[in-house]
Amino acid sequence: MELKMDIPQLEAFVAEQFPQLGDDFLIEELTPDGVRVRLKVAERHLRPGGTVSGPSMFALADVGMYLAILGRIGPVALAVTTNCAIDFMRKPAAHADMICETRLLKLGRVLAVGDAVLFSEGQVAPVARASLTYSIPPAPK
Repeated sequence: MELKMDIPQLEAFVAEQFPQLGDDFLIEELTPDGVRVRLKVAERHLRPGGTVSGPSMFALADVGMYLAILGRIGPVALAVTTNCAIDFMRKPAAHADMICETRLLKLGRVLAVGDAVLFSEGQVAPVARASLTYSIPPAPK
């Protein structure tokens, strides 16, 4: 399936619909199979113990999957997460950006299912893996 949005269109959509995300996320690559997104890690993303917080990693996985889906279906603001399971496997580096690589496994009429793998920049081993399901609203009639 071909892409319905490119990176500049996704960035403009997110800036308009989700201004609360600010400049935290950077879309690095978009393909028909998924997206690569960077979380620009700052002090607000850290937790005690010198590591990136779980909520920040969840946000990265969730934003990554949302962008991957929108790239394929177009600007549908009301596509929503219905399930997310995340495994935290390693301690991420505190002062390195995090990278999320998503892969859409199924894109149906009403549900999208995919995986997200998170890395600390400069490290080969993943720090977390998430499985996400999104609900896609019906097309307007």
